[in-house]
Amino acid sequence: MVTIDRELNATGLRCPLPLLKAKQLLASMESGQVLCVKATDQGSVADFKAYCELSGHKLLSSSQEAEVYIHILQKA
Repeated sequence: MVTIDRELNATGLRCPLPLLKAKQLLASMESGQVLCVKATDQGSVADFKAYCELSGHKLLSSSQEAEVYIHILQKA
């Protein structure tokens, strides 16, 4: 089980705001810490996958519960 260090509720925000807000929050976190992002924008799935591949952060998981996409990222 992964310990969540910070959470970001980006529900209701449209692309690219969930990713931009997550990037701002990650900048204030320490290496190895874990961020949970909740978003309702379907585009966030591809956005977070691509962002983590480019940035070096780890996308630990992406899942969906009802209308909410949950992304778990670990800061590089």
